[in-house]
Amino acid sequence: MITLLSQWHHQVFSRIQGGLENWFLGLLARFVFAGVLFVYFFNSALTKVGEGALGILTVTDKAYFQILPTVVERFGYDATQVPFIPYGLIVHAGTYAEIILPVLIVVGLFTRLAAAGMIGFVVVQSYVDIAFHGVDAKTIGALFDRLSNSVILDQRSLWVFLLVYLVIRGAGAISLDHLLSRKSTGE
Repeated sequence: MITLLSQWHHQVFSRIQGGLENWFLGLLARFVFAGVLFVYFFNSALTKVGEGALGILTVTDKAYFQILPTVVERFGYDATQVPFIPYGLIVHAGTYAEIILPVLIVVGLFTRLAAAGMIGFVVVQSYVDIAFHGVDAKTIGALFDRLSNSVILDQRSLWVFLLVYLVIRGAGAISLDHLLSRKSTGE
């Protein structure tokens, strides 16, 4: 009886896996990213750039205050006095990464590279929140505790898991990556 049940289990789930393997999980991962994180990151980026359609080309002082608050404090709260190298470069890279990387993930273009970049972004974001924004222990949380609602360790661990999947497996067959791959191989 156990052998029969095991064979049935294997057959059913092998068929499900075979039917979904090349397209579903990559598409679902990008859909979940779009639904949960895209607007979060995009709105965060908009607080760092100028207003209007061309405002996206201008990184504002708010970006310096959000990303490097202690550095701006050292320069008398005057972002214009903060040296471009390395600090301005960090602020500009962080601001534009927050716009470009999520777009690439959602459309499935250079997905593995974009997801790896987002992992780095989330790690840096978490460090900045802890080191410079003075978040409390409840916000940081702890892994393997009975609570699942901390903003940093609990939520961001799930974000990173989603992104790790995309780094390892890619965007799937329904993506611009797949389309470009087919064109480059002549399929």
